[in-house]
Amino acid sequence: MASYSSTGGFGTDLRRVGIDPNFWYPIARSTDVKSGALLGASFAGDPIMLGRTESGRIFALEDRCAHRQVPLHLGAICGEKLQCGYHGWKYDTSGKVSGIPYLPKGAPRPPRGVRAYPSREAYGLIFVFPGEAERAVATPFPEIPQYDDPARLTLCYSRRIQCHYTFMHENLIDMSHQFLHRRVMGFVQPVLQDYQRGENWVEARYMFDRVPGGSYLIGADFMVAGSRRKKAAEDKNGDADRELMTIRTQYPYQLLSVWLPGDDDSVFDLWAAYVPVDREQRTNHSYGILCIKKPGFPGLMQLLKPFIRYFIGRVFREDQMIVEAEQQAWERQGRDRNHEVFPLLLELRDVLAHNGVAPASIENGASSLIDAY
Repeated sequence: MASYSSTGGFGTDLRRVGIDPNFWYPIARSTDVKSGALLGASFAGDPIMLGRTESGRIFALEDRCAHRQVPLHLGAICGEKLQCGYHGWKYDTSGKVSGIPYLPKGAPRPPRGVRAYPSREAYGLIFVFPGEAERAVATPFPEIPQYDDPARLTLCYSRRIQCHYTFMHENLIDMSHQFLHRRVMGFVQPVLQDYQRGENWVEARYMFDRVPGGSYLIGADFMVAGSRRKKAAEDKNGDADRELMTIRTQYPYQLLSVWLPGDDDSVFDLWAAYVPVDREQRTNHSYGILCIKKPGFPGLMQLLKPFIRYFIGRVFREDQMIVEAEQQAWERQGRDRNHEVFPLLLELRDVLAHNGVAPASIENGASSLIDAY
């Protein structure tokens, strides 16, 4: 078990803990890879090429040619195969060399091609399994049941953020940072109701109280306005203005849901993944899928949509600014000197540490499980 000092520090710096590659991670949006196109991406410093064959099939290969090591994403799709842009070596979607144009028929070819990554397309995103390929089939794929619900508005975001992925988990689950968003969220007070913790998860429940004299239909209210108005007509105690929120880190993803008291269904859901880009994992590409329950008034959601996009964009920008400032402080100080005292955050850090791995740059060039915890 991880031990904490009086300053909330780890025996091993959490910002040096790598993410476990044995999960399904989004590394691009579906719209980024058109039919017959190639795209260069990466996971924790490992270059990955995404391609879509002319029939529309997505595949992922190590982004280097087995011949001269140049990036394969500089090549071209030829039907259902990939051709390197340098000497024209051909690969099938499994990474096997299928043709070398200038060699005579029957001439020996390299016994190996390049690594292929299990890949899937869902929720408007392209996922890869960067870990041990044989584990991909048995590893649960993310489930977002609200995504296809016609009663919900679905919005997706994709943003590169200059910070370690663990800062993102801490930022979302710690609602006490709402002071950062006071100009757009209004005068609300998050109150932690309780939290629970398992081997690979932490879940917190909050209630948001209105500060007397505070603003009302601003910020997040645009997203639940229709549901709240309907609820207010049924609720004589005024509890319709007190949102309930659950936030869960289910390693390596995060889930956030907002409810109105007495409802059986959430009015707002967020699924998020933070995918390390560089080998040191000090930059992540954040992907999020927001599913917002449409109000019962026809056309109201279309009216509110511009305000929702503005609100979400502003909140994300404020969060990005602050987590990047945290990362910059870590860079200057050379280690994590956070004086964390919030028990929920200490539990979350422990989960992230126990489920993480050592980045390749730290463990002699090869990722391995951290067992110091």
